Amino acid sequence: MTIEAVIFHFGGVLTSSPFEAFARYETERGLPVDIIRRTNATNHLENAWAKFERAEVDIDTFDKLFAEESRALGAEVRGRDVLPLLQGDLRPEMVEVLKRIKAQFKTGCITNNLPANAIGSMTGRSLYIAEVMVLFDHVIESAKIGLRKPDPRIYEMMVETLKVDPKKCVYLDDLGVNLKPAREMGMTTIKVTSGAQAIAELETATGLKLR
Repeated sequence: MTIEAVIFHFGGVLTSSPFEAFARYETERGLPVDIIRRTNATNHLENAWAKFERAEVDIDTFDKLFAEESRALGAEVRGRDVLPLLQGDLRPEMVEVLKRIKAQFKTGCITNNLPANAIGSMTGRSLYIAEVMVLFDHVIESAKIGLRKPDPRIYEMMVETLKVDPKKCVYLDDLGVNLKPAREMGMTTIKVTSGAQAIAELETATGLKLR
């Protein structure tokens, strides 16, 4: 089937993965391996992270809830300490790919993000480099609409706005749990583990030469 739109997640797709920063933080402080990721993954629809990305709690409440949830898994990590770890480095090769994609297809960005005024200049909106964001025809931010992936409604909102059939869309994300609803809607999905891998799979999906 002909592809008409390519939809991206932001962090971990157009930027390097925050998981690398999580691992460094844990090693430096002698914390259990993957304690941050495990805290994020436990009760992932209603945990502290989910509530913060839907702007249902403020930073003080998030900090406390995340500490409680991580402590239950073996070691306390303050939510405030995790936030500066989110800022990945922009992947210039992926930005170039986005420009080439935009010349041929509709483009969208669905991102689970944090309230703009909650976390200061190091994270949140500073991740959303203006020159990159203007390349999308439509952007959906979880903290603005009170929904976050993997809620199927957020994907439905995107295809309705872009006026495309999900079966004619490609969706890229670095988390498998966020790819599942897109795949169930009929989208071609790509789990991003590196820029080179993502570009190769995008070339296959779209038929475009992207390098």
